[in-house]
Amino acid sequence: MNLNALHKLSYGMYIVASHKGEKLNGQIANTVFQITSEPPTVAVSINKQNLTHEYIKASQVFSASILCQATPLPFIGGFGFKSGRDTDKLQGKDYKVGITGSPIFLDNATAYLEAEVIRDVDAGTHTIFIGKVVAAEILTEDPCMTYEYYYQVKRGTTPKTAPNYIAKEK
Repeated sequence: MNLNALHKLSYGMYIVASHKGEKLNGQIANTVFQITSEPPTVAVSINKQNLTHEYIKASQVFSASILCQATPLPFIGGFGFKSGRDTDKLQGKDYKVGITGSPIFLDNATAYLEAEVIRDVDAGTHTIFIGKVVAAEILTEDPCMTYEYYYQVKRGTTPKTAPNYIAKEK
């Protein structure tokens, strides 16, 4: 079985963020997808070990900032390969706090949405949070970054906590 076939699925690149009280955090994610159009509903898949997971569980809200194709690798790495437990990921970033209290990242984002969790599904290592969209805006007309573009053109890598991580064969 060649699990690299999973890399052919379409993904985008997002910063999924939330809050716990006054504390804000966000992480890179490639699994954000629309479930229904009426009401507008989306889902995100977040590793249970990640701080963002803890924040979404506590606040029952999240935002997804949709990254543009030109987003530099160091920007992505700051949200994908560091923990909010060890570093303030928002320091020096252009963001605003949305109506849900979650941060919305303006640097390198082409659009964003905010959602209130209506259900969560245990998926083993991850939780799928299903949320009703309560706010959404287009910020630029720049093309969105796909995971394929990130992986093949930018030569990005996948952290072990990502839902699409595939261990190298030994």
